[in-house]
Amino acid sequence: MDLDNKFDLGFFPTPLHKLNNLSEKFTDYQIFIKRDDQTGLASGGNKTRKLEYLIQKALDENCDTVITAGAQQSNHCRQTVAASAVAGMECHLLLGGEEPKEYNGNLLLSHVLGAKLHFTGENRKGEDIEDLKNELESENKKVAVIPYGGSNLLGSFGYINAIKELKDQLLEQNLNIDYIFFASSSGATQAGIMIGLDFYDLKAKLIPINIDKAEAEGFLEQIILDLIHESEQFFHLNKEYRINDIPLERNFDKAGYGNMTGEEKEAIKTLAQTEGILLDPVYTGRAFYGMLDYLKKKKIKPKSNVLFWHTGGLPANFNYGKELF
Repeated sequence: MDLDNKFDLGFFPTPLHKLNNLSEKFTDYQIFIKRDDQTGLASGGNKTRKLEYLIQKALDENCDTVITAGAQQSNHCRQTVAASAVAGMECHLLLGGEEPKEYNGNLLLSHVLGAKLHFTGENRKGEDIEDLKNELESENKKVAVIPYGGSNLLGSFGYINAIKELKDQLLEQNLNIDYIFFASSSGATQAGIMIGLDFYDLKAKLIPINIDKAEAEGFLEQIILDLIHESEQFFHLNKEYRINDIPLERNFDKAGYGNMTGEEKEAIKTLAQTEGILLDPVYTGRAFYGMLDYLKKKKIKPKSNVLFWHTGGLPANFNYGKELF
């Protein structure tokens, strides 16, 4: 695996800038944002970084068809269809639930981008991928399977590379970051960030906000740890990682995946009405609320520089419209 072997899909580096109005509100902290909502692919998001590597692998293997899976409002699915379109490949999405009468949000965009849609009831994490793959291969298609969330080691390369990008920006701005908040869900973004911090020797404490309630305690932590251990064949890491080394803030996931509460609503409106930046109801809204809670309760050291890594998700707002009032 090679960090340079990727298919260009996004606009990088994404902006890194200070949230001036929010920093004036929380005077003990200087607050910054990394704008991966601005990656550019079909309205942007963190999955663009992963897909640069995953799509390149599919092209290297001469694939003409891509399969992935997710919820109907999956940002990953929307960006995978867009990436497939750029690469000239057919894309099939396996989406949980039943087909709705009307499409909106990410589902509408996935349709517009040309996805072949398959609605799979209770299976939203790709449980039916192998059956569809066999069917398509019987039609002489060369199929690439992209895992749920793009979460494998190759997908994590996108955020190993993103840490190098962040480090270069911090040096250019003569800035140090003490804490990094972001949404953590399927694992590869967090694994990539952790590997990147170690490999590029960037000092910052991570506070990943868990989004999807785990099926079992330590489930997501083990996925992240396994990716870190798998990476050791390609990167010399300075630390030997164990399960207790995987940070994950679980105090904000009680509502479960995709269920917007007053907390997400507060976070979305706070950032929109102070900085003109839009979050989403599922991932960044929950993660940003977690950061606000830390700031309000002064759970982190005063006089710190705090970074929120915005991983995108804007289109999902249009699926939750009435709940935002």
